[in-house]
Amino acid sequence: MDNRYSDEKELEAIKLIDQAETLADRGKGKESINLYEKAASIYLDLGSYIKLDELYIRIAQIISQFKNNIQAVYRLKSIIRKTEELKLYEVSAKLLIQLGNISFNMHDWETAGEAWETASDYLYQTDPEEYNSLSSILLLKAGQSFERSRIKKDVGKRLILKSVMKINKFDELYEQEEKKALNLLIRKEFEASAKKFNDIAEYFRKSLNDLDTMIDEEESKNTYLNVKARFIHFIAEYQTVSALCLRVSEDRAYNERIKQLGNESFDLFKKSITMLKSYLFPIISDFDHEIILRITFDIMLIAIIQGMLGKHYLNPNDYLFEGIEKNKQLAKELKKSPYYTITERIEKLGIKEALDDLKKTHLGHFELIKNTLIEYFESLK
Repeated sequence: MDNRYSDEKELEAIKLIDQAETLADRGKGKESINLYEKAASIYLDLGSYIKLDELYIRIAQIISQFKNNIQAVYRLKSIIRKTEELKLYEVSAKLLIQLGNISFNMHDWETAGEAWETASDYLYQTDPEEYNSLSSILLLKAGQSFERSRIKKDVGKRLILKSVMKINKFDELYEQEEKKALNLLIRKEFEASAKKFNDIAEYFRKSLNDLDTMIDEEESKNTYLNVKARFIHFIAEYQTVSALCLRVSEDRAYNERIKQLGNESFDLFKKSITMLKSYLFPIISDFDHEIILRITFDIMLIAIIQGMLGKHYLNPNDYLFEGIEKNKQLAKELKKSPYYTITERIEKLGIKEALDDLKKTHLGHFELIKNTLIEYFESLK
């Protein structure tokens, strides 16, 4: 492409931009955007992608001033498709943020959430270091938007957790660390596996400490309560597994460490359960099944900790219902949980008599860890 042709085409594009700006000043947004898109096509032919970035952002600014939000969304989606085809992902992300803002104001929670989640992914792919913080905030916004949607509520919760872990750069590290801890446990390297599980607990503790900077408690009380309880649950959960790894070694040298981890976890589970009860109690029906399972799982782990420590501080299921007795429907839902039944069995007969029930109950990502520990405990005399 010779310089003369390039200069002529660039001059044509500049004229189109000037005309587009004049139309924008007169409030003729649609006509202005048509001219901007013609200028963008010229810069695309010339291979001037930096200029394209500027033009598409300006187009987004004009679209945001449209009085008709539906028309604005339609036009933005059309332009986003073009930038995605051109693999201009950083530009696409900026346009998607705009789409998320408009959709959220329209109470279209699904479109807003999808736009912000995709924008987060595009920015992280573009430059993980530079955009880690913004990518995390966009994931949080996406999660909070999905939480308002009946069909995407569970996705919302997952994204909120991921966003807080992402800002600590722990979201990708988490599963790798758990696999390493499990492999050490399988090889009967009990002290090393206990340390690795406790390291995971510390990562979650750091995420918990950063929660206040990401979520406004007053603005999003339920989200804040749920996420905080979830991170406290994770810390206690991994500390409990760490203690169990040391306990199964049958080395008395670890007794003090087992007591420390057990007692800390016991207190954390109580805290998490209290928070979840305050979240659940106002709900009359349509309870979140995942939270019902989590709170009863925590109660079961309290029973296991007491058995491991040889201490009986409280009756777990009595503690579960304390303060929520009047909510009969909630009590009924809690009693349906398999973890509630196992807790009752542990209380009546002890941990060893409950191992068969534990083996039959699926514990999600803890399944292999649970089965390995049970195998070792069953071999102890």
